[in-house]
Amino acid sequence: MDNSSLERLPRQETVSYPRWQLISKRMLDVIAAGALLVLASPFWLVIVCWIRLDSPGRAIFRQTRIGLGGRSYTIYKFRTMVQNADALFKAKLDEVQELDGFVFQEKDDPRITRSGSFLRKTSLDELPQLLNILLGSMSLVGPRPEIPEIARLYTPEQRKRLNVLPGVTGLAQINGRSELTLGETMAYDLEYVRNWSFLLDLKILWKTVFVVLSGRGAY
Repeated sequence: MDNSSLERLPRQETVSYPRWQLISKRMLDVIAAGALLVLASPFWLVIVCWIRLDSPGRAIFRQTRIGLGGRSYTIYKFRTMVQNADALFKAKLDEVQELDGFVFQEKDDPRITRSGSFLRKTSLDELPQLLNILLGSMSLVGPRPEIPEIARLYTPEQRKRLNVLPGVTGLAQINGRSELTLGETMAYDLEYVRNWSFLLDLKILWKTVFVVLSGRGAY
């Protein structure tokens, strides 16, 4: 999808946060993402080989997402679905009239591969997003990055979630993850935007550890 089409997304109100907290957030992102990349490097080759053996296609999934200020960027993940998963999803999305009750991911989704099921359960599929963090297009904590087709359906209020960098984890991820409807996820995201602080990020990261270990709401 070209950038010119993304520029037609309506502009949203901007918000401001204390500069020292934004600097602290960025420092935490860079230090933590760099350290995690080094620690996780021995597992990358194993995961890549497993994905390639399990189903045809590339091991690293790339997709256009909408980030801070409505700008597009390329997100990186370990592939957890079959090759034509995007086409199957867009066919489902064509039927959507409003977002509140829409369920983005369903349990026992036939698009998910065997290796993908494990990677999602353990959140290991998100590891490549550490590269997005280092590149500055994502943060450790924030609303999950949105696909352009859904971002275009946002109401003016919902577009406020684009006032912060998208994150690997967030309020929605520690309060239900995939069990939430898109409307419920959006409510948590907007709460995060309204109440963001560096301390809130630390609390979310701490709770994320226990959510990932429990595997609750991951599919």
